[in-house]
Amino acid sequence: MIETVKEKFGKEHKISVMFENCISNTLSTTIKTLDDGSVFVITGDIPAMWLRDSSCQLRPFLLFAKEEPEILKMVTGLIRKQAECILTDAYANAFNESANGNGFQDDRTEMKPELWERKYEIDSLCYPIWLIKQYVENSGARDVFTPEVKQAFRDILDVWQTEQYHENSEYSFVRLNCPPSDTLSNDGKGAPVGYTGMTWSGFRPSDDACKYGYLIPSNMFASVVLDYMAEFLEKDFQDPQMAKEAKELQAEIQEGIRKYGIVEDETFGKIYAYETDGLGNYNLMDDANVPSLLSLPWLAYCGKDDPIYKNTRAFVLSKKNPYYFEGASAKGIGSPHTPDQYIWHIALTMQGLTSDDEEERKELLETLLATDADCKVMHEGFDCQDPKKFTREWFAWANSLFALFALSMKK
Repeated sequence: MIETVKEKFGKEHKISVMFENCISNTLSTTIKTLDDGSVFVITGDIPAMWLRDSSCQLRPFLLFAKEEPEILKMVTGLIRKQAECILTDAYANAFNESANGNGFQDDRTEMKPELWERKYEIDSLCYPIWLIKQYVENSGARDVFTPEVKQAFRDILDVWQTEQYHENSEYSFVRLNCPPSDTLSNDGKGAPVGYTGMTWSGFRPSDDACKYGYLIPSNMFASVVLDYMAEFLEKDFQDPQMAKEAKELQAEIQEGIRKYGIVEDETFGKIYAYETDGLGNYNLMDDANVPSLLSLPWLAYCGKDDPIYKNTRAFVLSKKNPYYFEGASAKGIGSPHTPDQYIWHIALTMQGLTSDDEEERKELLETLLATDADCKVMHEGFDCQDPKKFTREWFAWANSLFALFALSMKK
């Protein structure tokens, strides 16, 4: 992969240097094969595995899966570990390498020593299904459909169906002595919601609490991966009844998005909201973390030319989005998870991956190369006025997305 990029751009070009650093960093610092053959992938500077981050971290390697058996072995090991994590607790977002009790064991929720954190996020359950789809499509292999994976599918369906009626759910989450974004209101149950057909989420992909419980981009991602799940259940597990259940849930979520997820903006027309409660309240914004509204074509929810997506994209890349920042060094989307005026490398990369405008893509690549603070890797967020101020020197998810973007660039 490194040689391919060097041949395209030249060995000394900064994009080649950055690509080599980003892709090598993921391999050399985040991946550990355990004694049972499963693969544990830490997120970077935190010694825990997020289902979301680990899936994205290994995604670029699948582009070369057919030529390199070790890549298949690595990804199948991760898929196995992710299934084990889901079977341990389908509500958890981050896991320890073993039952070592690390992480946030004092949170008021049903913690276990295997869990680093138990913030329930829809996308945590989407990404393992998405990774299996990428594995099958890129390798042609279908050797990952184990009984444990099928049981993980069952647990995911159960959680998403339960959380369509969150008031009946046993899940709650309270963290003491923390910012409001790190805990759920209403005694750990979150803000009240009405039934919409969508499935409830306590937290966003940023690990920040949702303002309103129906997180639209995550429900969109769920609707995409439910289609994959149904395909696997029918073709590989030969369980048409469970496949039908997945398709029915997908249809209910889709109907909820159509009915409750679209609002009329006076400037941009019909756009997707970021969150709603099904009671008439909406949160109009976008966040750098994926799934985001910006990322919808990359997640295969819609095409880049979808009219509502185009309106939504224009909105989230404007100052009407409260987390869109413009400064001397860059303009782009940030997150309430990081300081004000901090733009995320993930968001810049995603803007490029969802654009067909070569000029826009070139500008974004130049911005990415110019805002690394001479570290030659990606960060989480950086100050739009001064990129030498940044969060997370070591953020493997951002590195892997940059690698994907670099591979997609023309010379």
